[in-house]
Amino acid sequence: MGTTLRRSLGALEYFTFGFGSMVGAGWLVVMDDWLRRGGPGGAMLGFLAGAVLLLPIAHTYGRLVRMIPDAGAEIAYTERVFPSFVSFTSGWMMVLAYAIVCPWEAVAIGNLLARLFPAMNALTLYTVAGKAITLPRLVAGLGLTAAIGIVNFRGIRLSGRFQDITTIGLLACFALFVALGFGRGSATNVEPLFAPVGPFVSVLLVAQIVPYFMTGFESIPKASEEALPGLRPGTLSRAITAALLAGGLFYVVIVGVVAWVYPWTDIVTQQLGTDVAFARAFGTPWIARLILAAAVLSLFKVFNGNFVAATRLVYALGRRGLLHPALGAVNPTFGTPALAIALIAGLTGAAAFLGDAVLVPISEVGAAVGAIGWCAACLAFVALARRGGIREGVTIAAVGVTVSAAIIAMKLVPVVPGSFTTGEWLAFTAWCVLGLALRQRVPGPIAPSVRDR
Repeated sequence: MGTTLRRSLGALEYFTFGFGSMVGAGWLVVMDDWLRRGGPGGAMLGFLAGAVLLLPIAHTYGRLVRMIPDAGAEIAYTERVFPSFVSFTSGWMMVLAYAIVCPWEAVAIGNLLARLFPAMNALTLYTVAGKAITLPRLVAGLGLTAAIGIVNFRGIRLSGRFQDITTIGLLACFALFVALGFGRGSATNVEPLFAPVGPFVSVLLVAQIVPYFMTGFESIPKASEEALPGLRPGTLSRAITAALLAGGLFYVVIVGVVAWVYPWTDIVTQQLGTDVAFARAFGTPWIARLILAAAVLSLFKVFNGNFVAATRLVYALGRRGLLHPALGAVNPTFGTPALAIALIAGLTGAAAFLGDAVLVPISEVGAAVGAIGWCAACLAFVALARRGGIREGVTIAAVGVTVSAAIIAMKLVPVVPGSFTTGEWLAFTAWCVLGLALRQRVPGPIAPSVRDR
């Protein structure tokens, strides 16, 4: 086993990893929830406001990745100015933010396929929290997990090409059904513009979930050590910002076109997915099949993107000895962190047996832990800038700290609507306890990228 990752990624791959890690299949399966929370106006403004508020964080990550191109990202940034426990904690929180997406997508593939093939709902094995786990769905999820694991084991170049194809395929399908939708709908379908709770609360309720659905732009630094040798230093910074803006625009447009094409109040009351709304509006199932094809491509890329980010963080923790050092080893043939890949694939496969009923509270935790990582990175930039006498970017990073802290507070403060429930507190506590149990105690220097510690 070696210690160097293979350098194979170009500008397109970095954009597709950032955008692809962010935009999954939520726009298909939970559109009714978005509209219930805020109506079309609240949902669109919520995602737009969320993207704008996250820009300072994206800008700060862009500066950090130039300064410290390390797969550890938050771990590498914080270890230069904070104790090792802070580095481990920020990295461990971000592992959950990415890793929980993987079993969710392994479960979601069965749900999507069942919309096309009802036989996927046959052969119930058992139930979890009242929801059936069927053999065909479970096999589909485990098969996809194995495929993603193999693709990533075989090399980051193959993983990057896979990300390019699935992202471009999604965007092509998206452009087609959006154009058709705007040509078919009516302004009366959008009325009333906001949910009954009023404009302000409508936007707030949607803004709360934006961090979960837009976590992923900061996954780009996790692959920063795998850039092509001739890639310009600013490419990754621009890719981070472009991915965030493209993701925000995608969500705003998809909410708008769905509400335009079919009465949003009916979508909410009947709990319809995006595909069903389009099928009813057009009176034909072919448009639904196009949307489902786009959703499957989207699912593949978000699974792959988050899988890469999670494995690189585990690799970075292992390389520093904060987790078992074997996790920091690299396969000499393919230049990939083989054991880290095997670990995340194994955990994903095991969690897929639980089904989406148990994954829901853990996914809600993902929004909060992602914000913890963002906050740590922004604080690290402020500390690094002060140490180096740098003024540029400090104010923006401070805004990023404020935004991150507000997101954390929205999930942790009980009086805020949509904050953690008992199940989510249990999931968060369990992850913290697991981290304390697995953490290795490393005396002295821990950072391969830090020569003066």
